[in-house]
Amino acid sequence: MRGSNDQSRDGPGDAAIWALVRRQHGVVARRQLLDLGLTPRRIERRIASGRLHPVWRGVYAVGRPLLGRRGRWVAAVLACGPDAALSHGSAAALWGFGKQQDGLIDVSVSSKRRSRRPGIRAHRRTEAALGDIAVHEGIPLTSPVRTLIDQATRLGSMQLERAVNEADKLDRVRADVLHASLEDHSGQPGVGPLRRLLDPLAFRLSDSELEQRMRPLARAAGLPAPETKAWVNGYEVDFFWPELGIVLEADGLRYHRTASQQKRALERDQTHLAAGMWPLRFSHWQIKRDSAHVQAILRRAVARARAAKKAAA
Repeated sequence: MRGSNDQSRDGPGDAAIWALVRRQHGVVARRQLLDLGLTPRRIERRIASGRLHPVWRGVYAVGRPLLGRRGRWVAAVLACGPDAALSHGSAAALWGFGKQQDGLIDVSVSSKRRSRRPGIRAHRRTEAALGDIAVHEGIPLTSPVRTLIDQATRLGSMQLERAVNEADKLDRVRADVLHASLEDHSGQPGVGPLRRLLDPLAFRLSDSELEQRMRPLARAAGLPAPETKAWVNGYEVDFFWPELGIVLEADGLRYHRTASQQKRALERDQTHLAAGMWPLRFSHWQIKRDSAHVQAILRRAVARARAAKKAAA
């Protein structure tokens, strides 16, 4: 198996072996070769002739010893057994929302299996946890939700937020879906940090409660009662103070917005600004849990709006 030109010298069944090797990024396991009809003697002969190059025990690079990153990932998974899967930082790197922090390859294995290989960091998991497996680019790995839960035990808050953003942007898992999925993993390591990140963003008040909470904040900032659900510059807005031109929108979970939703939100704010108004955005969580910040921003906006109105008079 030195290269594609050598396939004419291969024996019966080798077409299936070549197809498997291509799917596995240039790597094959001894057990797979035996399943496809090679005898132990033929495997040894191919090792001796340089057609198979041992990577880990029972796992070979085919044709040449050098492997790319995906080839080494596959080799690590094969070396850890048929139920193994790439996980943690290695899975995050393959999904595209993280990177390996060191040279070790993270692989999840059954808690019943003992697996020690140089260069591989094995994580023993229950059978239930190993059921949360996907296949991406031909490589078994933990699902995006499981990968983010695992990474939450390792990453700081800013790194974790970046990973969640990237997972959402790449359509690996929407953040609102991730948030809902945490219920199924309650009590597991990593769920707590993800909850602390996502709960404030997922939190949403009812329209009536939102209005009840905004009215005293507006009064404390020196504003009269706002108009609610008013149409301004062609858009329905949550709160509007026409005498000062202040428009306020209350947002829920920001991560789940699609690119078109983000575009519409920007266009709304830009339209209000172009009309000489003062558009503001707060999350529902800020309005309920961080009212001091909302009040401080409102006061500053009121002062600038009044100063601008006075200057224009």
